[in-house]
Amino acid sequence: MSNAVAAIDCGSNSTRLLVSSGEGRALERDMRITRLSQGVDASGTLTLEAMERTFEVLATYRAVCDDLDVQKGLLVATSAVRDASNRATFLSRARDVVGFEARVLSGGEEATFSYAGATRDLDESRTPTMIVDVGGGSTELALKVRGELKSFSMQLGCVRVSERALGRGLVTPEGDSAARSMIRAELDRAFLAVPDFDRVVGHVRLIGLAGTVATLAQLDARLAVYDRDVVHHRLLSRAVVQDWRDRLARETPEERLAHPGMVVGREDVLTAGLYILDAVMDRFDVDQLLSSESDILDGIVSSLLLA
Repeated sequence: MSNAVAAIDCGSNSTRLLVSSGEGRALERDMRITRLSQGVDASGTLTLEAMERTFEVLATYRAVCDDLDVQKGLLVATSAVRDASNRATFLSRARDVVGFEARVLSGGEEATFSYAGATRDLDESRTPTMIVDVGGGSTELALKVRGELKSFSMQLGCVRVSERALGRGLVTPEGDSAARSMIRAELDRAFLAVPDFDRVVGHVRLIGLAGTVATLAQLDARLAVYDRDVVHHRLLSRAVVQDWRDRLARETPEERLAHPGMVVGREDVLTAGLYILDAVMDRFDVDQLLSSESDILDGIVSSLLLA
C-alpha cells in the first residue's frame, strides 16, 4: 500500500501541488497561475471565473494524486480565500474536487508551515533566521526566537499592491509613491506587533520564498527553462532586487515577458513583489537573501508524514 501524501496550496496568484513518498521524496511538483485573488481586494468576494480556473487545476491535481496512489492530503487556502465572504462555497467545492481536507489557514499557520518548509534543508546558523514569503495577497514574515516562532502576516502581496497602488504596466510616479506608502505602513504594523523584529535588524539571515523570489532568481540566472537546482538556495543581493524592480517598472507587461526567466502570469505583478521585497530588506538592513524553493508545501507534507 502506498504511503504517498499530497499538499495543495491555493494561493492568491497560483495553485500548486506537491506529492511526496512516505520517505519524504518529492514525486511530483506543479504550479499553475490561477489568479484566485482577482478582484477580491475591491469586492471582498471570489469571482466565479477565478474559482472555476482554480477548480479546473484542482481536478487535474486529483488525477495526479490518483495516479500516484495518494492516501492522505491537505488543501490549504491563504489570503484570497481568507479575505473572501464566499470562502465556504469555495472550500466546499474544493473539498469535493480533491477528495480530502480543505481549509483556510490563518496568517500564523501559513507562516508556521512556510518556515518549517523553507528551513528544513538549511545548515544551522548562529544568526537568527527569518523568512519572507511574498504572496499574491499577503506577505508573511516569520522569525524563530528562543525556539518560538514569531510571525506577522502583512496585508500586502504582489497582486494586492498592483491592484490597489502600482498598476500592472509602466509605473508612474504616483503609483510608485502609493506603493511605497502602502508597504511602509504595513511594515510599521509588523514592527509594532512583533518587538523581536526590531532586535534582529542588521543581523538576520533572510530566506525568501514563493513566486516573486523564485522568478527573480530565474531572471538573475537568465533561465529560459526552470531548473530547481539553480533557483533553490540562490543568493540574491539587494542590488539585484532593485535593478530588476526598476527595470521592469519602465516596461510594459509584454516587454517583461521577453526576459529569460520571466514566468507567464507574473509579468504584470512581479514589479509589485519586488517593491515589497526591497522594502523588507531595507527595514531589516539586509544586503542579501537566500532563495528557497522549499516552502509551505514542504511544511505541510512534513506534517502529514508525521501525523
